[in-house]
Amino acid sequence: HWQLVESGGGLVQPGGSLRLSCVASGFAFKNYSIAWFRQAPGKEREGVSCISRTGEYIDYADSVKGRFAISRDNPKNRIDLDMRSLKPDDTAVYFCARRQLNLGGRWTTPDLYDSWGQGTQVTVSS
Repeated sequence: HWQLVESGGGLVQPGGSLRLSCVASGFAFKNYSIAWFRQAPGKEREGVSCISRTGEYIDYADSVKGRFAISRDNPKNRIDLDMRSLKPDDTAVYFCARRQLNLGGRWTTPDLYDSWGQGTQVTVSS
């Protein structure tokens, strides 16, 4: 059974930094693109960043460009999201998700992903 487990969330002051991690198990991690999404109360799930199988393609939502950095370590089955200059608007539950193979579409579309972690809460507040 495949699984994605996020960690690293917490409470941070505006301007602070956090590193989120997503560890995968139960499937051939190196064969899949992975994305981070987030969802704030009362809002739709939003794509934050994606990374392709080998890391050659990376993209970010406009709202986090220049502040967030995604990376992957395939031998360790792990994706990291380094977040800096955090803002209150970054407050949300953050999820990592596995993109289905051979399915086209914009990476920000949640329906393209078939496996999700349980999420980790990020709260940016003074």
